Amino acid sequence: MDAMPTTAPVRPPLRLGTLEVATPVVLAPMAGVTNAAFRQLCAEQGAGLYVCEMITSRGIVEGDPISLRMLSFAEAETVRSVQLYGIDPVYIGKAVQILCEEHGVGHVDLNFGCPVPKVTRKGGGAALPWKATLLGEILTEAVRAASPYGVPVTMKTRKGIDDDHLTYLDAGRIAQDAGCAAIALHGRTAAQHYSGQADWDAIATLKQAVDIPVLGNGDIWEASDALAMIEQTGADGVVVGRGCLGRPWLFRDLAAAFAGEQETAMPSLGEVAAWMRRHAELLAADMGEERGCIEFRKHVAWYLKGFRAGGQMRHALATISSLADLDALLADLDHNEPYPIGELGKPRGRQGNPKRVALPDGWLTSREVSRIDAAAEDATSGG
Repeated sequence: MDAMPTTAPVRPPLRLGTLEVATPVVLAPMAGVTNAAFRQLCAEQGAGLYVCEMITSRGIVEGDPISLRMLSFAEAETVRSVQLYGIDPVYIGKAVQILCEEHGVGHVDLNFGCPVPKVTRKGGGAALPWKATLLGEILTEAVRAASPYGVPVTMKTRKGIDDDHLTYLDAGRIAQDAGCAAIALHGRTAAQHYSGQADWDAIATLKQAVDIPVLGNGDIWEASDALAMIEQTGADGVVVGRGCLGRPWLFRDLAAAFAGEQETAMPSLGEVAAWMRRHAELLAADMGEERGCIEFRKHVAWYLKGFRAGGQMRHALATISSLADLDALLADLDHNEPYPIGELGKPRGRQGNPKRVALPDGWLTSREVSRIDAAAEDATSGG
């Protein structure tokens, strides 16, 4: 089934300092998902900026083997983009220098959006922007460390801790004053996690409040959503996360939409099967066949969401150990089955429910703090 053509005008590229992103789309880091193989798969579909899984600053500075292995980049990634997480300005500065000097990184994004309790209860993640002075110190140090290499630094955040403790406008001002090249806003509070609807009006408000580029994040499930967000908010680009789970062709559609082209047809199950095979192939090339196939299993349910493939087939695909196993199973799918149109525009991934944000004792009594518990720096999802 062909989608209706779009009449959207061609959108300008996203400019981050001296870095130009032809299609103003950024892949959001997702733990355990956006590894080099997945980023390669998405980059094959359309232009954009593909950010590697979030890495902690301490992991980089202390030479943690797991953190360093995450600094793996695909051939299609002409710009090596890393999302860094940390709570100490000194460690952040050292980590940024190492990334630029030793790993050829061309873009650093700092994450202040993680809502996970084990992080926020120590004052990290989405809780940190409440401490305005510390946020400024971290951003300033990151920009200072990246400047000699001409590498732009951006930040990602949420609206705030909850509706009574919003921080995004202060964060935008602080990011601009620190010399950040852009700020990305997920239009939810930490209390919301991924539940409810993203507040695009907050993105529009932030865009009016700062002079640096603003990227919008939240509820972009289709290319038409990205165009609508840009139109409604005036944002300079979009950040796409859960919308691409099991749907790498979303970046093809985004590239077409931002180029003002007619939208492409939705893929048949046969086309989806080809993307599944390519994904597993890339994982196997990066990790070895058995481990790559095991890593691929988590993606099966996302790829087949809404299709008629039965429970036995889904279970078999989710237990493969070799590419030969995958090939045999994919051959048995109905390759002519059309894409389940009912799935368009629907959330993907876990949404959860709103909940009170876990915070350190007395956290909300002051906006000032000089240091945070080092345990707050924990590898987790980017939020």
